[in-house]
Amino acid sequence: MNRVYNFSAGPSMLPLPVLERAQKDLVNYQGVGSSVMEMSHRSKPYEAIIENAEAKLRKIMNIPDDYAVLFLQGGASMQFSAIPMNLARQGDTMDYAVTGNFANKAMQEGARWGKAKAVSSSKEDGYHHIPKITADMLDKDAAFLHITGNNTIFGTTYHTLPEHGDIPLVADWSSAILGKEIDVAAHDLIYAGAQKNMGIAGLTVVIIKKALLERELDPIVPTMLRYRIAADNGSMYNTPPCFAIYMAGLVFDYLDEIGGIAVQEKENRRKAELLYSVLDASPVFKNPVAAEDRSITNVTFFLPSAEETTAFLAMAEGRGMTNLKGHKVAGGCRASLYNGMPYAGVEALVQCIRDFENGLRK
Repeated sequence: MNRVYNFSAGPSMLPLPVLERAQKDLVNYQGVGSSVMEMSHRSKPYEAIIENAEAKLRKIMNIPDDYAVLFLQGGASMQFSAIPMNLARQGDTMDYAVTGNFANKAMQEGARWGKAKAVSSSKEDGYHHIPKITADMLDKDAAFLHITGNNTIFGTTYHTLPEHGDIPLVADWSSAILGKEIDVAAHDLIYAGAQKNMGIAGLTVVIIKKALLERELDPIVPTMLRYRIAADNGSMYNTPPCFAIYMAGLVFDYLDEIGGIAVQEKENRRKAELLYSVLDASPVFKNPVAAEDRSITNVTFFLPSAEETTAFLAMAEGRGMTNLKGHKVAGGCRASLYNGMPYAGVEALVQCIRDFENGLRK
């Protein structure tokens, strides 16, 4: 069977060379005699895997030496709780930019720990734009400002970071990390689930200023949610998500080999520009996102009726394009153009859109 064009928002397509490399190593990793899935995380071969993964991520993202890189379990949603516990004391004020479903969930978890405040929200227009934030909008005593850098569900993104003065900036870049260049030094903490653009489910990466690890935490904070514990133990206080870290390392290697994130971003922009140009010219399909805030990663679009949406999704799937259905809270359609999605996949989607406009239904 030929591989489909999987437009899922996550877990998503991986670059084919990454999959082929993993396939080659699956049963016997580089002559060790076992799979990475069977390997002790305390063994020399695995120590080399995790050390290479961190070194390569630091290289391709240009991560400064005064930042720690943590490979954690629990998904990005776990960080909705871990971040307040590590950066704020119970009862502290925390500012949130509410630009979508996950941003709102992050704020709700923050409210369990302190005074979580929405400094901006685009909920009234269906999360179709990124509200501007200036430093004077923030609480002067806020522990941090949290943003969701790329909105997976509604298809918006920050092309320019908000003003935040001396307030630490925390960003969830789960669905855009490695797909566009991100200035790590402009953030105090970045986190991202791996299964969208970095690898497979089971791994979350946290990139944090080392100075923030020195904070005295409330004794109630669980050991497994303490960033300093993870940092002091090389992300191996307990058994880490070994295979997920290995897969992420292969993705990092692949990006380094093709010339880095800048090269991949150029290709991702080319894919997004093709799709947006067709949607903007379409008499049938519509993208509601403000042009200046459009994501190059997650492209949402809508048809006039539920019946037409169902017919289009069936037509696309019949042509080998899967997971184009929009998220349940947004409806419509969504094409996620992660690094693993080839340009040919977007070309196939564009042809499907044009054929549907012309009355074809298969």
